[in-house]
Amino acid sequence: MPTPDAGNQLADRVAIVTGGASGIGRAIALAFARHGARVAVLDIVPGDTVTRIEGDGGTAISVHCDVTRQAAVDDAFAGVVATFGGLDILVNSAGVAHVGTVEDTEEADLDRVYAVNVKGVYNCLRAGVGAMKARGKGAILNIASVASTVGIPDRFAYSMSKGAVLTMTYSVARDYVHQSIRCNAVSPARVHTPFVDRYLAANYPGREHEMFDKLARTQPIGRMGEPSEIAELAVFLCSDAASFITGSNYAIDGGFVSLKM
Repeated sequence: MPTPDAGNQLADRVAIVTGGASGIGRAIALAFARHGARVAVLDIVPGDTVTRIEGDGGTAISVHCDVTRQAAVDDAFAGVVATFGGLDILVNSAGVAHVGTVEDTEEADLDRVYAVNVKGVYNCLRAGVGAMKARGKGAILNIASVASTVGIPDRFAYSMSKGAVLTMTYSVARDYVHQSIRCNAVSPARVHTPFVDRYLAANYPGREHEMFDKLARTQPIGRMGEPSEIAELAVFLCSDAASFITGSNYAIDGGFVSLKM
């Protein structure tokens, strides 16, 4: 995996990062820009990602986009292609979570998770593959989860959606391997994002620090991951250094899957 000073591995590449306003998506967008990519940050909420990139001398644009709406996604991708002249990299990071068993999951909860985590990824894959075929190559990275492959308590809807993300990864990799479009996934365990802080504040007021430590210890390595660590793996998988890698899923989980099963 590259180090932060490994050079401009993505020089002159055009990248779309969905969910790029916060969390893992934000970290990936920042890392891509540091490595020379021109980055389109797609999100439904504002953020400081583009300002940070431009402040560091990089090139980025902010695109308001609801990934659950296919027409909006098609328009957004077409705008990025028109602005930057093509598309080389797509990262599907936009996602929502839900806590609950099958009995605790209401129909509206399932619909919301499906709309963003499954249909949203489908919409972006569809638009992204079309743009990359015109370019003659491309790299796609989907943000899956350890919940894609192992049972996680109280994550029925979320696990369903991330399992779909993983199988969509395999399908796209197989269907477009001869068009030189690579498609891979990364599967993080718990990563310290704003979602974690909001979850703890809402569910454990006054006990946030205690519960944070408890959640961190569920990783054998003894801590949560940092978004920047996911981002460095993303840089590698979307660069030419990974040109022989497609249809793969990379656990980045502090040993959560392999050391606890």
